[in-house]
Amino acid sequence: MGPIKVVVYGSSGRVGQEVVKAVCREPETQLVGAVEMQVSADYLTLPDGSGTVPFSANLESILSSCRPDVVVDFTIAKAAMLAVRTAAEHGVNMVIGTTGFTADDIKEMERLAVARKIGIVVAPNFALGAVLMMHLARIAGKYLDHAEIIEMHHDRKVDAPSGTSQTTARDMAKSRGKPFLPPVVQGEAAASRGQSVEGVTIHSVRLPGLMAHQEVILGGDGETLRIRHDQISREAFMPGVLLAVKEVVKRQGLIYGLDNLLGL
Repeated sequence: MGPIKVVVYGSSGRVGQEVVKAVCREPETQLVGAVEMQVSADYLTLPDGSGTVPFSANLESILSSCRPDVVVDFTIAKAAMLAVRTAAEHGVNMVIGTTGFTADDIKEMERLAVARKIGIVVAPNFALGAVLMMHLARIAGKYLDHAEIIEMHHDRKVDAPSGTSQTTARDMAKSRGKPFLPPVVQGEAAASRGQSVEGVTIHSVRLPGLMAHQEVILGGDGETLRIRHDQISREAFMPGVLLAVKEVVKRQGLIYGLDNLLGL
């Protein structure tokens, strides 16, 4: 069996560029095409200088001409859903790092994956350390009744709270079988407390100089527990993305969360 053929959707974005580099470096994967909303050339030069691949704003055209095994998507939710539908029509697996999907979006992905017998991996975070942080928070959440999350990202991040922080809060509550106990605040003080998800207050910070950071703070009588992950570059996503690319071709249906590929 040859290398896994990959198309990167959103290839000129900050994460997309890193995916292109990672796919080109990995011996088990091969970049065969790239898609971006606006293109100025018909071909994308590979970062290692080994050649070019077709480059287009038309995913349908790229899938028809390049015949990839996997499309990797790092765009926005609306564009990603269009890509899911198009890839499903062509029987192409997907790895999705985009966030901001609705519950109906996830249900549609699941339906298309089953109907077209393809694999779709959706992960709110592909950094292995972040996935482990979320896993440890789920464990700790069973034993402590109060929790808050501080998530800090660069000032160009569109969504707040982050998809990772919201997923962390929901998964923590799910693992304990009930919401956390919220702090007792009223009046004007409540307005400054951030957004509550399952009793977990999430505080979002957006500043230049940051990349992606999350700290889960759990409290009990006379003690606190802090679980923190710091991502200092987008390269941190690449081991998780490559793992998902290699696994999605072996599976059918929707796989939500990198933890399900890691066996956590």
